[in-house]
Amino acid sequence: MGQEARLRAGRGLPLFWRVCLVNGAVLAVGTAVLAASPATVSTPVLAREALVLAVGLTVILVANGLLLRAMLGPLDRLRRLMEDVDLLRPGQRLPEQGSGPAAELITSFNAMLERLEAERAASSGQALAAQEAERRRVAQELHDEVGQSLTAVLLGLRRVADRAPADLQQEVLLVQETARASLDEVRQVVRRLRPGVLDDLGLVSALTSLVTEHTRLTGADVCRRLSSDLPALGPDAELVVYRVAQEALTNVARHAAAGRVCVDLTPTFTGDAVQLRVVDDGRGLGDSHEGAGIRGMRERAMLIAATLTVGPHPEGGTELRLLVPVPRTGERR
Repeated sequence: MGQEARLRAGRGLPLFWRVCLVNGAVLAVGTAVLAASPATVSTPVLAREALVLAVGLTVILVANGLLLRAMLGPLDRLRRLMEDVDLLRPGQRLPEQGSGPAAELITSFNAMLERLEAERAASSGQALAAQEAERRRVAQELHDEVGQSLTAVLLGLRRVADRAPADLQQEVLLVQETARASLDEVRQVVRRLRPGVLDDLGLVSALTSLVTEHTRLTGADVCRRLSSDLPALGPDAELVVYRVAQEALTNVARHAAAGRVCVDLTPTFTGDAVQLRVVDDGRGLGDSHEGAGIRGMRERAMLIAATLTVGPHPEGGTELRLLVPVPRTGERR
């Protein structure tokens, strides 16, 4: 409300009339100065008189240009910000300096950005909450329905294998191994959809399990430094950290062709934030634009006011950093 009241109070003459007044004032002052000066104009115009007129016209034009630049210059900065603004990178603002219509426009634009960022964060939060709820439901159904059905199939095949003739036992055992492999895949999908270890054992254990699975699937050399002395983040922030690490490792496996990956989760020196860091020695980002995976990570980071940076590592490869602020006691849920 304070922002809106300030905008209403700052509204004055439209920009058109302000420009007209500036031009009129400059021309009036220039005319008055020429009229009060002892200079005269002969017919034909003498060289000295032409020089005086040229100097006067130049002064008028320069003064008019400087005044208009001071009034309209901020519009160029506003245009550049409008071209580059990204709601997934909150905090992009122009300084509200001076007065006049350009400053009022910048104030209005900053207020609009603040409102859009809040609306984007709220809508993204609802969408991601619905996504997590759907993942939880699908994981539960896979575990209860498909998992139990495959377990029953395995038990039945074991009984069939015990009573089958010798010439059929090998085929039954092959089918049994296929069913067991399918059950393992279902369990892996369930863990990816909803990491039960995160709810049961906490963030560090969940990340350890995630890193171990990445090593098993890709064969990459994975180093990890997961601090056990982390400040309390809350369930929402822990889920965001886990999902960002999961997506980062997925991107490394799909695109980086990396032989070594390092995952760090440590508190900052001041203790007011926790930093997740994922570094690989792969091919790097190059000139490629951010894909859906990175933008999805930015959306998740925005929900908990975290800062996500993705860029080249000094020694090659890609480095991802997620800085999660530690909520105050009254903010934890």
